Amino acid sequence: MTTSVEGAKAGPATQPEPPQPTAWAMIRNSTALRELSLLPAIFVVMVLGFILSPQFLTVNNLLNNVLVNSAVLGVVVVAESIILISGYFDLSLESIVGFIPMIAAWLSVPSALGGLGIELPAVATIAIGFVIAGLIGLLNGYLVAKLKLNAFMVTLAMLIFLRGITMGVSAGQTLSGLPTPLLWLGRTSILGISVQVWLFVLIFALAWLIMRNHPIGRRLYAMGGNEAAAEAAGIRTTRMTIAVFVTGALIAAFAGFMLTGRIASATSNQGDGLIFTVFAAAVIGGISLNGGKGSMIGAFLGVIILGMVDNILTLSRVPSYWVQATYGFIILAALVVNRFASQREHRRSV
Repeated sequence: MTTSVEGAKAGPATQPEPPQPTAWAMIRNSTALRELSLLPAIFVVMVLGFILSPQFLTVNNLLNNVLVNSAVLGVVVVAESIILISGYFDLSLESIVGFIPMIAAWLSVPSALGGLGIELPAVATIAIGFVIAGLIGLLNGYLVAKLKLNAFMVTLAMLIFLRGITMGVSAGQTLSGLPTPLLWLGRTSILGISVQVWLFVLIFALAWLIMRNHPIGRRLYAMGGNEAAAEAAGIRTTRMTIAVFVTGALIAAFAGFMLTGRIASATSNQGDGLIFTVFAAAVIGGISLNGGKGSMIGAFLGVIILGMVDNILTLSRVPSYWVQATYGFIILAALVVNRFASQREHRRSV
């Protein structure tokens, strides 16, 4: 007599399904939310600005003061952010902002106004300026990528070198009476808004699209995260590094022409000290100084915050030397916040 046992042949054991993340966890960990994490800070700054000066929240002030004054800074921040994400940094961008427009002005204005006296067409001098900027970036990139020199020392030396040439060419003077093409970026408006604001937003949007969606952007993030691994994966890191420095120099030169157009002159100290504010905006926006992390949207919001803080201090008649102290405090606070945020993300991923 046979005895049957029900369920003697049991099926394969099923693995329990991993718990699904909650909707709030998905929102909290989303890239978009991290990129927009500065929005609450911007709201707080706007409220404080309105309390300190009701004029702060007027459309005229926000468009013609905050955004226009932030445009040049923002364009240079784009250049520096791309370089930082790639794993390097370039201190010489601030000198390029002053050196390239000075060369263009020097070649185009008459000797009576401090120029060389050959009075080349302004369009030609602008083109020459961009060629020189490209060569500066090429030299920086070659020294860093091919000769493996320290990026800090290379770009610091280039900063000092270009600043000295700018002072020598101009004899420490301001060149004015510039031809119209050199002033176009400061005198043109579209729909009643300065072209500098449109360029500021457009350049950030293009940089965001490239860094977020284009293969070049993904390669730059990979190179900044781990250059050896990126090279092993087939990324030509040497070529990419040189290209990044050239791109940064060209963008900085464009920012220099924007600044020259706005102030209608080329000054011997143009751009001096700008790099500190550039790093401040990038760090506040979450760009990692170690490379491979950060977003262009975050950098954009960092520029907006600094622009608003500067405008609030100006409207409140705070002495200019306190502005630098404020920027230093903001940088330290941003570094601390980013450090704790990185540690929290690391614990959550373990």
